[in-house]
Amino acid sequence: MTRRRSTGKAYSMDTIERLKEYLLTVYPVRRTAGQKAEFRKWLLSELKKAGWKAREESCGKFNGSVNVIAGDPDKADVCLCAHYDTGSRMLLPNFVSPTNVPAHVMYHLAAALLLIAAAFAVSLAVCFPLNQPALMLPLFLILALTALWYSAYGPANRSNANSNSSGVLTLLAAADAAAYDKRVCLVFFDNNERNMLGASAFRKKHINNLSEAMIFNFDCVGDGDNLLLIPSKYSRWDSALTEALESAFPEEEGTVRRRLLVKGLQYYPSDQRRFKFSVAVCACRYLAGLGYYIPHLRTKRDTVLKEENIAYLSQGMARFLPLYLDKKA
Repeated sequence: MTRRRSTGKAYSMDTIERLKEYLLTVYPVRRTAGQKAEFRKWLLSELKKAGWKAREESCGKFNGSVNVIAGDPDKADVCLCAHYDTGSRMLLPNFVSPTNVPAHVMYHLAAALLLIAAAFAVSLAVCFPLNQPALMLPLFLILALTALWYSAYGPANRSNANSNSSGVLTLLAAADAAAYDKRVCLVFFDNNERNMLGASAFRKKHINNLSEAMIFNFDCVGDGDNLLLIPSKYSRWDSALTEALESAFPEEEGTVRRRLLVKGLQYYPSDQRRFKFSVAVCACRYLAGLGYYIPHLRTKRDTVLKEENIAYLSQGMARFLPLYLDKKA
């Protein structure tokens, strides 16, 4: 299936299909330094094919992140971002509900209490038959800390289609769908899974321009028919931004439904939170009574990456960029 870009260049779904297959079969896990380095070589070559001059930016030994940047972040008005690293397998599935903050908080609190209760039960089961009450506290602490360590640094999750191969694929498709513009920068963040170290280092290094630039962050955009566009509390009042988003992204296209959220309380825990002016982009399922949510994160069931979502977002960004940038000029 071939479409026409807003830039007048031919655009094909074959590009998305090819990149998706390569990501999910050759680079499904990007966690160790070696895995990331091999992936970045391929990423740089794909950006070059799309007409973007890209480079690696090391954030130092203490931070340990290596971001990939296409364009000039010190001159760009818009940065399109996604993290490329993948995380560990969690003992309990990660749960994100951007529009139901109480449910998000309660789930993670309950998950933490469940792990603590399990550690207490195991320590009790070991120490009570041995009649060694003095060992119970140190054993409990060891088990609880081990559970926390496992969630953060345990074995790599092998399935990362939605988190965040989908975001990487979106940026690559957008690079192919939109013509190079010096006012636009593409950034692939490292170490989102380590407290967003890559995004933090990027902001610190380019703070003079990034204090005013608009940041789009694509994270988990592959599993769900509802594509949420969530401006930060400082960006939701930007009429040029919201009008351009409404014009560039049809409210419904095929099975994809766009949701622009500019009212109420939303919380999306990803790299855009390191920047003042930002838009978080994610795909969600919907459940009555719960609202929008993202399933299967950090589990072996994270296998869904809808090509329709990627095509919708990349074409939408190709339409959005000239609309928004011309208004800012």
